[in-house]
Amino acid sequence: MNTTLQFDSLEHAVLPARSLHLAIGMFDGVHLGHRAVIESALRSARSSGGLAGVLTFWPHPSVLFRPEQPARLILGHDLKLRELGSLGLDFLIEQKFTAKFSQTTAAEFVQHLRHCLPHLAAVYVGENWRFGRGREGDVAMLVTEARKISLSVFSAPRINHNGAPISSSRIRDLLERGPIEEVNALLGYPYCAEGVVQHGRELGRTIGFPTLNLAWEPDLKPRFGVYAVTVSSARSAQIRGVANYGLRPTVEQTQHPLLEVHLLDDSALTYGDEISVQWLHFLRPEAKFSDLDELRGQITKDRQSALDFFAKSPAPGKPNNA
Repeated sequence: MNTTLQFDSLEHAVLPARSLHLAIGMFDGVHLGHRAVIESALRSARSSGGLAGVLTFWPHPSVLFRPEQPARLILGHDLKLRELGSLGLDFLIEQKFTAKFSQTTAAEFVQHLRHCLPHLAAVYVGENWRFGRGREGDVAMLVTEARKISLSVFSAPRINHNGAPISSSRIRDLLERGPIEEVNALLGYPYCAEGVVQHGRELGRTIGFPTLNLAWEPDLKPRFGVYAVTVSSARSAQIRGVANYGLRPTVEQTQHPLLEVHLLDDSALTYGDEISVQWLHFLRPEAKFSDLDELRGQITKDRQSALDFFAKSPAPGKPNNA
């Protein structure tokens, strides 16, 4: 099993004396376009007996340059690092993006890479990657500066899906609009929410649909509504469910959105469990109902809609005749 070495800056990266292949980028979402860049580094490292790694940044540069309106991130910090680590990397460097670091020129940045990573053999970026103070550097400039220190550069072309390039901004837009299946197609894995099951008002139990309430506060909020999901934990395989994400306008207009999951299969999951909710299919937008009877009737329909979805696209390990 691969163990990824993690470092909190370029200066602190201490690596074996082997050729290093480094993919560089923000990689918010770790989507299929990002994976193409990273997989290029992995292939080269494996074929040459070298090590493959990623250099990424935290926080997002927009936090520094647009503090009033920073980019809303697809993945939380820990989940992003875990997703990167799952790709089979040998090392991962997370460079803090500070005001001082932002003033590094493009030429200085390349020299800094060589100084901190003397065995660096090649860098891998997306074709539209920009770097250096004021985003002055592009791939052509990277090639020019890298050639001075005998460093190879590989740029991966953008990957298209349904006729348009895969990008983090496109995924953010889709998340806010609701088509979660397209989001997952661009990510290359199911979008998920992770957190600890917490106590709620237990209203769902009183109307016949008990739910798991998840403590989850994403940077980028998906569209409020009802989704077919699967739920997993360290002690539980994937379980089918229906999730409602929103402000609960029928029973209480909350200030902060809540994620509630009604399980379609038997489970021992309970309060305090850490769970992961994989979002698979958008069923309907959030709505306000006239009373609890109308809400109960709609939840019954949502439950059946989710079962119909899983019958066509069964979750792993589940029969398709449920």
